[in-house]
Amino acid sequence: MTTAYTICIRKLNDVFRTTWITGTVLLTSGIQNLSDTTQSRIAEAVQGFDAFTPDNDPHGEHDFGSVTVENYKVFWKIDYYDRTMQYGSEDPANPAVTKRVLTIMLADEY
Repeated sequence: MTTAYTICIRKLNDVFRTTWITGTVLLTSGIQNLSDTTQSRIAEAVQGFDAFTPDNDPHGEHDFGSVTVENYKVFWKIDYYDRTMQYGSEDPANPAVTKRVLTIMLADEY
């Protein structure tokens, strides 16, 4: 069952993932070592991802996904931290107390 709380988190995650505004984006060394063109294609694939299913999004928060670009399997994950980036956020649905971090990595770096 999807709650209003989950829907709020999902909307905040979707805005962040599709715009890269409201949070921090981290690219692992595996991604950074790829060509600029490949990195750009990966960024576009992550931002355009919308294939959420109960299997890859069991909590309905749109906080994880997997894409394949140029035969590279890529995972992305959104984590929630407090505004100081020291602890996990107490309320991921509240942007006033939450800093979102999107990490993009090659699947073999996981």
